[in-house]
Amino acid sequence: MSGHNAQSVSAGLRSATAVAHDRAERAHFVDDLMSGRLDAAGYLRMAVQLYFIYRALESVGDELSGDEVAGAVVDERLRRLPRLTADLAALGVDPTTITPLPGVAAYVAAIERTRTDPVRFVAHHYTRYLGDLSGGQVIRSRMKLHYGLTDDALSFYVFDEIDKLKRYKDTYRDTLDGLPLDDRQVRSLLDEAVRAFEHNEQMFAELAGR
Repeated sequence: MSGHNAQSVSAGLRSATAVAHDRAERAHFVDDLMSGRLDAAGYLRMAVQLYFIYRALESVGDELSGDEVAGAVVDERLRRLPRLTADLAALGVDPTTITPLPGVAAYVAAIERTRTDPVRFVAHHYTRYLGDLSGGQVIRSRMKLHYGLTDDALSFYVFDEIDKLKRYKDTYRDTLDGLPLDDRQVRSLLDEAVRAFEHNEQMFAELAGR
């Protein structure tokens, strides 16, 4: 991004997604889950849907790992699908027997479309993994507290290959700020990040309506 821009990419992402991020965090399902008003099955319903999202995200990430834009953020230490698969197995669920919710299927399709658009892929990467590195840590402790879930069912939220999560997030944002993007690409990145949060919001609405 050229030096004359007043706002960095990471700051632009934060402000562009602030409203959608807030709405997703205040979704009824999230509130009920985090407050202990659901049960372990509620968490399990969400985890199964996340399986479809991360399967798409990491498949596309593998394909774009050599790209100068997408490859800058793709990191093996972030890979979640094997852990999520193990968590679901620990909870007695085979994800291949389950279909994604309609909103999640649309979310997956949006991720799949970024195979040919690395800039928009970065928006999805940012939305999911930075959330996992932040709020995900709170989710893990609440699931143990409220529903008695054990570590072997919550490995999805453990990033044991990353030493300091805050330092990693700061470095990630620096990487975003250093991406070789023009103004049009930055706009595309911000727009897609807002849509990614809206997809998450739709998933929570569908989970609440089950």
